[in-house]
Amino acid sequence: MTNRASGEGAEERPLRLGHITYSNCFPVHARLVDRGPPEGVELVSGVPSHLNGLLERGEIEVAPCSSIEYARNAERYRILPDLVIGSRGPVRSILFLSSRPPGELDGGTVAMPTASATSVVLLKLLLRERWNASPRYTWFDQARDDPFAAGADAALFIGDVALRGGLFPAARLRYDLGEEWWDHTGLPFAFAVWQAGGGTDAQLRGLHAELVESRGYGTANRAELAARWAGHFGFSAGFLERYWSDLSYELDAPMIAGLREFYRLAAKIGEIPRAPELRWVETET
Repeated sequence: MTNRASGEGAEERPLRLGHITYSNCFPVHARLVDRGPPEGVELVSGVPSHLNGLLERGEIEVAPCSSIEYARNAERYRILPDLVIGSRGPVRSILFLSSRPPGELDGGTVAMPTASATSVVLLKLLLRERWNASPRYTWFDQARDDPFAAGADAALFIGDVALRGGLFPAARLRYDLGEEWWDHTGLPFAFAVWQAGGGTDAQLRGLHAELVESRGYGTANRAELAARWAGHFGFSAGFLERYWSDLSYELDAPMIAGLREFYRLAAKIGEIPRAPELRWVETET
């Protein structure tokens, strides 16, 4: 990609792009990961909450960050158009496990994973708005902690951890939050959007073009990529291909409507001060 902004003579620093280590991010970053990033781009990997912090501290310039992070930093960030990690119904990798129906969790304990941000807010608003429950919340590290052994009545799991078979089988009730949101609102859900907190306009235009092409590469080569990367993620090729096929990566009008509704409800329950204006990276010169 072009590494020189219009009117600037000095060479720019590389654009640091956050990359979510879960398999759900791979289809958009497919070419950058599979073949290496283009000149002028450096990939920095981490779980969503880690990337949120890096972007907030200016340690990376762009990342597919939790959508709630944009609402909390809307005056500082801009959204890259047409790119999302979302669902139009079941998402499969955002899973709420409970020992009893959600409507009976009022006063109970719900454990939230430290790796998440958007999914935590989504669960809180669903508990309040859909199930009329106000539980007590605790935090846990889903990579090493057993929230049920610690006394939780229910727990949220995200990413590849949620996709593993046999996850706490004693928790008999399981809710896919993408499906629950769809049933509650009739709208898609945007779990992550590509957000820019730095970089020149020219760099961001170039990166956007690279990401759109990379997403096309991921779609065109989905089966072959799933076969080659299945071992890396710890799933079968067929499972990984189906999972990628079921996710949505286009930030189209219905997805934007779902994002706005999420912000409206997040503000209603006090997770953000107000629903933010959506500010965009201009991708055309």
